[in-house]
Amino acid sequence: MTFDEQRFFKTARRDLFSGRLSTAQVSGMTALIAGWRGLTDAEDPRRLAYCLATAFHETGGRMQPVRETFAPSDRAAMLRLERAYAAGRLPQVRTPYWRADAEGRSWFGRGLVQITHRRNYERLSAATGIDLVGDPGRAMELDAAVRILVIGMRDGLFSGVTLADAFGRGTADWIGARRIVNGRDRAALVAGYGQAFLAAITGEGPGG
Repeated sequence: MTFDEQRFFKTARRDLFSGRLSTAQVSGMTALIAGWRGLTDAEDPRRLAYCLATAFHETGGRMQPVRETFAPSDRAAMLRLERAYAAGRLPQVRTPYWRADAEGRSWFGRGLVQITHRRNYERLSAATGIDLVGDPGRAMELDAAVRILVIGMRDGLFSGVTLADAFGRGTADWIGARRIVNGRDRAALVAGYGQAFLAAITGEGPGG
């Protein structure tokens, strides 16, 4: 896969970031691209584009690891989730996963893609070699967050659906790719981001 970094950032800045890119956004994308190259065969730019799109969506365009609710601290995230739960705004939640366990650890969403619940931290910990169980806050480290996102999407660790399922030889399911992480939630929106990132990577029009 050929990659023109200058063209990529110029196109992404124009089409996805409203004409402005911060140092943090650039460093986040640079780390993700480098992680992708190190963890995959790097032959299919559509898969990289969808990883970038997922990070873009999950972080609200920040391209840096975030806490669930975009809270500035663990305590703030837990309080925000507790208030939302008490107000009935989280009807899908059966067990409040953000409440601290006996060791004081909380399993709310963190990273470039929001991993929640202890069982998912355990799964990603085993797959990445990062101790996310002993210290779930490590998902907020950029290098760790990149490994979680790339390995998780590559190997289907979030839902059982992999990048290769959506983007194979002769297959480009931009809408269905959302099932890799989060069912059909905002699937068309994330698909659009993915196609825009693909155009930035390849220098060609969106789609494919």
